[in-house]
Amino acid sequence: MAIGLHDSPFKNPVIRWIDRRLPIFTMMQKEYGTFPTPRNFNYFWNFGALAMVNLAIMIATGIVLAMHYTPHVDHAFDSVERIMRDVNYGWLIRYMHMNGASMFFIVVYVHIWRGMYYGSYKEPRELLWILGVVIFILMMATAFMGYVLPWGQMSFWGATVITNLFSAIPFVGDSIVTWLWGGFSVDNPTLARFFSLHYLLPFVIVGVVFLHVAALHITGSNNPLGIEPKGPQDTLPFHPYYTIKDSVGLVVYAIVFAALVFFAPNFLGHPDNYIPANPLVTPAHIVPEWYFLAFYAILRAVPDKLGGVVLMFGAIAVLFVLPWLDRSPVRSMRFRPIAKWAFLLWTVNFVVLTYAGSQPAEGVWVTVARIATAYYFAYFLVILPLLARLERPLPLPESISSAVLRGGGPLPAGAAAKPMEKA
Repeated sequence: MAIGLHDSPFKNPVIRWIDRRLPIFTMMQKEYGTFPTPRNFNYFWNFGALAMVNLAIMIATGIVLAMHYTPHVDHAFDSVERIMRDVNYGWLIRYMHMNGASMFFIVVYVHIWRGMYYGSYKEPRELLWILGVVIFILMMATAFMGYVLPWGQMSFWGATVITNLFSAIPFVGDSIVTWLWGGFSVDNPTLARFFSLHYLLPFVIVGVVFLHVAALHITGSNNPLGIEPKGPQDTLPFHPYYTIKDSVGLVVYAIVFAALVFFAPNFLGHPDNYIPANPLVTPAHIVPEWYFLAFYAILRAVPDKLGGVVLMFGAIAVLFVLPWLDRSPVRSMRFRPIAKWAFLLWTVNFVVLTYAGSQPAEGVWVTVARIATAYYFAYFLVILPLLARLERPLPLPESISSAVLRGGGPLPAGAAAKPMEKA
C-alpha cells in the first residue's frame, strides 16, 4: 500500500479506490453501519431521522420554487399564483414546501418532547441538546420569513406585527425595526432581504445539524430507560436494525405527508393569505402559522408590550438552561412518577397555549393564556428544580439487556435496585 493511503475494507474496486484516498465509505460504515446503539429504542427515536428527511425535502423543493419566484412586492403574489397554475407540477412542489414546513415542526416538536420525557438533555448530552435548541430557533426564523414570501394579507400583516415587537426594546428598538424593514415600513426591501435569508438559513441549519449529529455520535444515544449501555449485550449495530425501523417510520410519515398534500393542502394554512397584501386593510384577526401559536399566546398574555416580548423569547431561551434546572440523577420520566405527571400536564398546557393563540385576545382566552403561561414557566423554574430535590425515583434496572428481557419498565416491588448513577 502506498504511503498515506487508507487501507479500505471494501471489495468493490471503485469504492475501494475512492475509499483509500478519501475514506468517506469507511466513515459512513462506522457512523451508520456498525455504530453501537442501545437495543431498546422505541419509535420515538425515529423522529430525528424523519427531521433530516424533512429538511432535505424542504431544501429541494425550496430551490425549485426559488427559480420561479419574484421577490418584489408588485410581483410576489402573482409569481406564486403562476407557480401554482403554469409551472409544470408547480402546485405539487409548492404544496410540498408549504405543508412540509408544518410536517417539519410536527416532527421536531415530537423529537423535542421525546428528549424532555426521557431526559436526553442531561449529562453528558448538554451540548447536544443546546445545538438542538439552536436548530429549533433557526427553523422558526426560516419559517417566519418564508411565510412572508407569498405576500398575501396574513404574510404582510404577520411581518408587520412580529417585526414591530422589536420596537419594545428600550433605546434601540426603533432602530432595529428600521434595519429589519430596510426602510420605514414593511415594503420591497423587507421582502427582498427575507427572501435572501429564507434561502440561506436552511444551509446554516444543515451545518448545525452536522454538529448535532457529530455530538450525538460522541456521547452516544440516550434510550427509554435513561441508563448507559454496560457492554455489547446492551447494544445493536445501527444497520440493519435501526435503518429498517427508521424505514417503517418513514413510510408512515410519507403516507401522512401525502394525505396532507393531496387531500387537504390548505388545512393548516390561513384563507386570508390567498388575498393579495393590502397595507390599507387590516385583517380582523392576525395570527401566525399554527406552530408559533403557543409562543404568540404567551406574547399576548402580558398587557405590557416589553413584558410580552421578554416572556415570548424567554419561553424559548429557558430550553437552553434546562439541563441545569433539572438536577435529578435519573433521566427517564418512566422512573420519576411525580415528574412524569407534571411533564404530561405541561404537554397538555402547551396544546392549550397553542389553541389560545389561535383565538382573539379577549374574554376567557386571555385568562386561559395567562394561567397556561404561568404553568409553562413554573414547570421549568419551580417544579423541576424542586422535584430534583424532593422526589424519590423508582429503582433503575441493572442494565438495558436485563430490562429488555424482562419486558422493560421499573423493577417490580421488592426487587433489588441498582445504585443510581449520575445522569
